[in-house]
Amino acid sequence: MNRRLLVIIISVVSVIAFAAAAVLIRPASEPSPQASQTGTPATEATTLVRFHSPVIGRFDAPVTIVEFFDPSCEGCRAFYPYVKQILSKYPNDVRVVMRYVLFHKGSEETVRMLEAARRQGLFEPVLEAILEAQPEWHDDPNVTAAWRAAVRVGLNEKRAREEMHDAAISALIKADEADVNTVGIKGTPTFFVNGTRLTRLSPEGLATAVERALQGGGK
Repeated sequence: MNRRLLVIIISVVSVIAFAAAAVLIRPASEPSPQASQTGTPATEATTLVRFHSPVIGRFDAPVTIVEFFDPSCEGCRAFYPYVKQILSKYPNDVRVVMRYVLFHKGSEETVRMLEAARRQGLFEPVLEAILEAQPEWHDDPNVTAAWRAAVRVGLNEKRAREEMHDAAISALIKADEADVNTVGIKGTPTFFVNGTRLTRLSPEGLATAVERALQGGGK
């Protein structure tokens, strides 16, 4: 046999053998970590936590509560003390990721105010102040009482009003709106604990879900 032809044949056989070996040793595709750990559909799991969202608590906490939250929602106001209790009980182990929902009158104005407050390092104080004052402003499209409450805890109103309509805050609101539609949020508050939707909306149900997640119970 021609020596050159022999070399070509050997080279082709080697390439085929290498490719076959690669197929045999390649591991099977793994599901995304979020989907496998939570049992949540992949589309939903990837829309729960976004880099732009406000976080209360340690960023590296092993348990994440995602709350789809409307600042004008009376239910959100009622749940907030229980969320704070959980954070106080597990300060190193639980974090809350806030996702905005605009279902009520005045909601967008207060969300923009909260984002402006976040830039001033006042997200939590302003959040607590406007929730406490909510009965005074939730039917007011100008949310006048919410502004008063925010200023009382230190918000620079002039700066906040200048920044609240900038492109970054508008983009954040649109991104949250898209995720609300994708996940199928129909009411607030809606909670997820480590990716699993809370089906029993009660303080006890939320606390139990968190405790199970802390114990490694997953969903």
